[in-house]
Amino acid sequence: MKIGKNALTVLERRYLKKDEHGENIETVEQMFRRVADAIAAADAVYSDKADIAALSDRFYEMMTNLEFLPNSPTLMNAGKELGQLSACFVLPVGDSMEEIFEAIKQAALIHKSGGGTGFSFSRLRATGATVRSTGGVASGPVSFMRVFNMATEAVKQGGTRRGANMGILRIDHPDILEFIDCKKNNADITNFNISVGITEEFMQAVQQGNAYDLVDPKTKQAVGQLDAREVFDKIVESAWRNGEPGIIFLDRLNRDNVVPSQGEIESTNPCGEQPLLPYESCNLGSINLVNMLKYENGAYAVDYDKFARTVRDAVHFLDNVIDVNKYPLAEIDFTTKQTRKIGLGVMGWSDMLAYLGVPYNSDEAVALARRVMKFITKTSRAESAELARVRGAFPLFEKSVYAGGTPLRNATVTTIAPTGTLSIIAGCSSGVEPVFAYVFIRNVMDGTEMIEVNPVLKKVLEARGLYSDDLMKKIAAEGSLQHIEEIPADIRRVFVCSHDVSPLYHTKMQAAFQQFTDNAVSKTVNFKHDATIDDVREVYMLSYELGCKGVTIYRDGSRDSQVLNIGSVKKEGAPAKAGPSVPFGQIKPRPRPEVTCGLTERMKIGCGNLYVTVNYDEQGICEVFTSTGKAGGCPSQSEATARLASIALRSGVSIDEILDQLRGIRCPSTIRHAGMKCTSCPDAIARVIKKTADMIALQQGLPAAAPSAQRASSAAETPDAVEHGSKFCPECGSALEHEGGCVSCRSCGYSKCN
Repeated sequence: MKIGKNALTVLERRYLKKDEHGENIETVEQMFRRVADAIAAADAVYSDKADIAALSDRFYEMMTNLEFLPNSPTLMNAGKELGQLSACFVLPVGDSMEEIFEAIKQAALIHKSGGGTGFSFSRLRATGATVRSTGGVASGPVSFMRVFNMATEAVKQGGTRRGANMGILRIDHPDILEFIDCKKNNADITNFNISVGITEEFMQAVQQGNAYDLVDPKTKQAVGQLDAREVFDKIVESAWRNGEPGIIFLDRLNRDNVVPSQGEIESTNPCGEQPLLPYESCNLGSINLVNMLKYENGAYAVDYDKFARTVRDAVHFLDNVIDVNKYPLAEIDFTTKQTRKIGLGVMGWSDMLAYLGVPYNSDEAVALARRVMKFITKTSRAESAELARVRGAFPLFEKSVYAGGTPLRNATVTTIAPTGTLSIIAGCSSGVEPVFAYVFIRNVMDGTEMIEVNPVLKKVLEARGLYSDDLMKKIAAEGSLQHIEEIPADIRRVFVCSHDVSPLYHTKMQAAFQQFTDNAVSKTVNFKHDATIDDVREVYMLSYELGCKGVTIYRDGSRDSQVLNIGSVKKEGAPAKAGPSVPFGQIKPRPRPEVTCGLTERMKIGCGNLYVTVNYDEQGICEVFTSTGKAGGCPSQSEATARLASIALRSGVSIDEILDQLRGIRCPSTIRHAGMKCTSCPDAIARVIKKTADMIALQQGLPAAAPSAQRASSAAETPDAVEHGSKFCPECGSALEHEGGCVSCRSCGYSKCN
């Protein structure tokens, strides 16, 4: 099969079956055959004459031709003992201690199986409300979110995959202001994305400049009022500051609730694109639009015949996933099969536009988005109706909005999900996003640089005789083609990257896909760093006016923060202080203080344990030293690293510079072990320095620190601190992309969401 080098790396690291030593024991082709056989086997449930082998071949060819790929859990787990194939789930959170901790237990089981969870905390009574059973007072939703967050932390520390959560609170909940601010500190509630559940009533109050009611979730009575515009502005300002919270339009989710008899939709999965009833799961897959093109008469065009065949086979595949899946809870098994929701989406949209010569930021592209998604949904429903003819409609069909019409096998058929890792495997652009960057420069361990170019751009430039390594490096440095005069205007017009696309066209594109999508569209509106609060407000209002079901935004660099030394804080926008006027080569470290405070942490490394001590005084961190456990290690190298770090710290070198040099260094003896919290001894030292700096900052009541964004090749966030807005990959140190409501790394395939 035709697969790229990056794709092979991702598959070998994350997807292929491994033995007890972590060594791969299957090839890429064997993985796809494993998945195809497992999913095709479900046909035997419905007919003893089913040609399972022929169906498996069809599924296998569809995947190996990179025409369709299911979500990551299906690729990882189909045909294996775990067998958990769903990416995400929604769990209810009731207003009692028993229900709250039952939800925490259920979430832990889901995270253990590799899934993510969405919660609405809107049923919980407000902070300070009376608890009659005990005579005490309620802690409130945000307090319990922290409990869920810590439980997620505990589960992921013992596993190899982080747990991702979505937390939602209704706009009319009395604690809404506290919720909006709950992630003001980037180091707080790190295992959650958060969104405010917006109602039509609230948006009308915003437009009219009116107050709106806060409602007690227990009594359903109004208990106060807030100015709608002031609250909306608070949401907008918070999103501008660090991307949190997003917003979802609850009434729109429930307008499209296919089975309203089963209750209201309160929450979505962690990326915002799959609204679900409590205990439902999302079973997703994506069609590679690049491979739905044909070349004839000297131009590319959509091959609708092949497109239709692929859609029908993909719907068949996803319906089979529901039967093959081994769900983590009996309630999820039952509820999922009552509606049999699937979510067929797309990837490669931006690449498809490039082949067609259509700029992403054009009305032509927006119109084409509507046509493409309308075709997918119409064809998907036709296949769902055909499956229902043979297998029966979904069990709640007669209680659904479709009752009395043509029976359908699946209550919903389409969703636009994030495809960060899948699009690397398929070798195409992610989801319905514009290309984040057309050229990457990757630094490999021996110091050499590797140029990675978007395949569509490379093909066009080579055909015109314009391709060169120097030109590619220039594009990488610029981040865009738009100001490079050597590239003809017609190419620059088509090859626009994410930051070349105005927020208006980001939003118009999301709305176009949403118009013909059953569930929702996962997309990030990317802003430049200098975007204003008014720019964000405009997008939030526009998304409402254009019919979107939710919005996620990210302003470039909005989560970067300066590492803080005791006694000084660099204000946002303030110029950096000049260094001491000392001749080059004559800077000397200040003396080691007589008395210090500090902490010691044991870090597990590939060859044993490394004990790292970081000390500080009133001027900041001043000393680092290490010792190794009985199992050995590299004591001389670790000691040398610690001594040099100590001298640098006492010489006034900023902590972020030191972290940039140490973090992300990889040692083979460490990275080949699963579940490690560091990648090498220097990386372990950097992590303890970072933890100490955060502790100092918190003692001062300041935000926790994060490393600067100076060198993407070596800087890396810790696995337990990566959030929606983090800048660097926790596994390889490359720059993360913010797209599809998620974050992903194009270099190694890391994704927060799968």
